[in-house]
Amino acid sequence: LSLSAPPPQVFETVGAYRAFRGALPHGASVGLVPTMGYLHDGHLALARRARRECDVVVATIFVNPTQFAAHEDLGTYPRDPERDLELLHGAGVDAVLLPTSDEIYGAGHTIAVEPGPDFSSLAEGAARGAHFFRGVATVVTKLFNITQPTCAYFGCGPPARTSARSLSFLADVPRSDVRRPFNVARARSAGRRTRCSAR
Repeated sequence: LSLSAPPPQVFETVGAYRAFRGALPHGASVGLVPTMGYLHDGHLALARRARRECDVVVATIFVNPTQFAAHEDLGTYPRDPERDLELLHGAGVDAVLLPTSDEIYGAGHTIAVEPGPDFSSLAEGAARGAHFFRGVATVVTKLFNITQPTCAYFGCGPPARTSARSLSFLADVPRSDVRRPFNVARARSAGRRTRCSAR
């Protein structure tokens, strides 16, 4: 996609994003690409697929503090939002939700999603502790509720994708069949590309 296309609209608050979402044409399909920023080729491949299959493409950039333990690497997690926005522009993304931690977990945040024991036994959860899947499941729930996607695009195997599918959101989460670095979520039907249709 040429960079002559308009750059994505950037929203730092939930209210501003919801105003954008509410103004979209009735029936428009919205593809969500959730990220923690510092984008790589896998993120961009997901964004390009969303561009092909959906009317509107939304990315989120949010380093989720609740999935990090006190001794883990939240403070040193790499961040480069300017670069990320330029890359998302090139991938054809229409809007980016770029909230602060306070915007997502502000005053009144008292409820978390508690995954069952099967989640914590998966590889990354077992390595990082029960807080990890709790944080991932909670932020996925929040981001889906905020963005109201029709489809959501994850690579193969991320805990966020597992959480999204398990929580039975209305958004379609295309199945991923191949495990490899930076792989792209594939269509449900044996790799067949299907356009994301609004419900």
